[in-house]
Amino acid sequence: MKKLKQTKKITMATLKSFAKRNSDSLYFQELRSFSGMTDCVEENEDRRWIKTEITDKTNYYRTGIQGVYTVGSSRDYFKFYEDENYIGIYVYNCCGSWILATKK
Repeated sequence: MKKLKQTKKITMATLKSFAKRNSDSLYFQELRSFSGMTDCVEENEDRRWIKTEITDKTNYYRTGIQGVYTVGSSRDYFKFYEDENYIGIYVYNCCGSWILATKK
C-alpha cells in the first residue's frame, strides 16, 4: 500500500495517481449523492466502506473507478482524509460527496 502524503493542494491528478498506486486496495464511501426525484443532493444513510476497483482504464477523465463520479472543469473539490482506519481523499461536487481511501 502506498501512503498518501498530506499536501497543500490535492487535484484530480493526485486522485488519479492515488487510485492507480493503490488499485488493489481501494475503498469507497458515499456520503451524499444526487437524487433525480428531489433534484438535489441528499445524505446517504448507508455509509459503509465498499471495496472498489478501477473498472475502465480508458475512461480516465471520469477516473474509471466504480462508484466514483467527478464533474471536471475545476468543479471538484478535494481534501485530505484520515481517520483511525483509513487514509485517502474526500471529494465533493454538485453530484454529491464521497471518500476514496485505503486501509492504514
